[in-house]
Amino acid sequence: MKQVGSSVRRSKKTRPPATGTDFAAQLREKISDHTARVGIVGLGYVGLPLAIEFARAGFRVTGIDVDDKKVAAVNEGVSYVGDVPSDELAELVKRGSLRATTGFSGIAALDTVNICVPTPLRKTKDPDLSFILAAVEQIQKHLHPGLLVILESTTYPGTTDELILPRLIESGLAPGRDFFLCFSPERVDPGNQRFTTRNIPKVVGGVTRVCAELGALFYRQAIDTVVPVSSTKVAEMVKLLENTFRSINIGLANEMALLCDMMKIDVWEVIEAAATKPSGFMPFFPGPGLGGHCIPVDPFYLSWKAKLDGAEARFIELAGQINSAMPRFVVNKVQAVLNESGKAARNARIHVLGVAYKKDTSDVRESPALDVLALLQRLGARLTYSDPLVPRVDLNGSELKSQPVLPACRKADCVVLVTDHSDFDYAGIAQAARRIVDTRNAFRAYRMGKITRL
Repeated sequence: MKQVGSSVRRSKKTRPPATGTDFAAQLREKISDHTARVGIVGLGYVGLPLAIEFARAGFRVTGIDVDDKKVAAVNEGVSYVGDVPSDELAELVKRGSLRATTGFSGIAALDTVNICVPTPLRKTKDPDLSFILAAVEQIQKHLHPGLLVILESTTYPGTTDELILPRLIESGLAPGRDFFLCFSPERVDPGNQRFTTRNIPKVVGGVTRVCAELGALFYRQAIDTVVPVSSTKVAEMVKLLENTFRSINIGLANEMALLCDMMKIDVWEVIEAAATKPSGFMPFFPGPGLGGHCIPVDPFYLSWKAKLDGAEARFIELAGQINSAMPRFVVNKVQAVLNESGKAARNARIHVLGVAYKKDTSDVRESPALDVLALLQRLGARLTYSDPLVPRVDLNGSELKSQPVLPACRKADCVVLVTDHSDFDYAGIAQAARRIVDTRNAFRAYRMGKITRL
């Protein structure tokens, strides 16, 4: 990955700047009358719901993904994203509003392209922008006058201006005149039935005023509320602030859980009582650790960029340390519960409830449940799990399959609730299990001695 501010190699094949044509006016008209041809690069939890919204709004949408299984599923009308019903996807595909492909050459015929690819962290906590750069490389090959390019993948402030813009300028086309470039952070909350792609306000910033205007106009065709900001850097920072806010406050709640545990105080009762204050307090809750594609990752994009600029993001680093230590705290709780029963962790039958990173989703990315399982595995425990949305997981090369809940709970020496799915029969589990470690306060209605909470 090129460092911020690094130079870019000039392409030998460049197109002269277009003159005499108002490409902005042409694109504005196409967007307004819904004749613009829309492209979405990356058909995951962000890209597929976005493609659905624009297809639903009357645009012809082409989804592009290097995963041929995803492409085949979309073209067959079969959804692999929980927030996208298969029947709606199938209807849009049937009427020709949405199609998917693994090829990028079709970008030459598109009017807009949204980049919705993953942006993970390397093991060193440095940003991995390889998926973004690979997508931009393909777009660069097919860049043409009048194309609107919008990056949605979470990244550090400056990425759009410093990494993407120079590569697109190599074509010889001018931003804001011949092509248009924006950043709009994805804000998807998987599994949330109340706030969806359509009604979550969309922030957008452009590299020029015209770019921003066209980006905002584009989103207004399919999204209820659009929030224009002054630059791509502001838009990039918005997403990082949102998830850093959550990470730090969850870190505070987790630290309170650790302190309350040492002082023999019920942290859940403390938080619930504090939440009765009508102003000045917002409740966050402890848990087994952070998971998903945003909160465990995004703050470190900001921390990494701050270090490049000679600053130190101390809150971010501290919250990261606390949150990443929670799986070990959970395992310590399990060991303590087993010890009370005269058992060691080795060869103990431990059943984990929920392996997705959050309730009512199938997403296991960065899930703390996997860390809890791995730590218990190292202790020699005999592990099983149940998750209604995750049929199997890989644990250090060994495949585990989801088990029927109540029979597995009856057999276990200890049950550990990690993900509080709505489908779990909590009353039945409370009766069936010998001992329970509850990391989500899901068993708060059952005041039994065999239930241990964080």
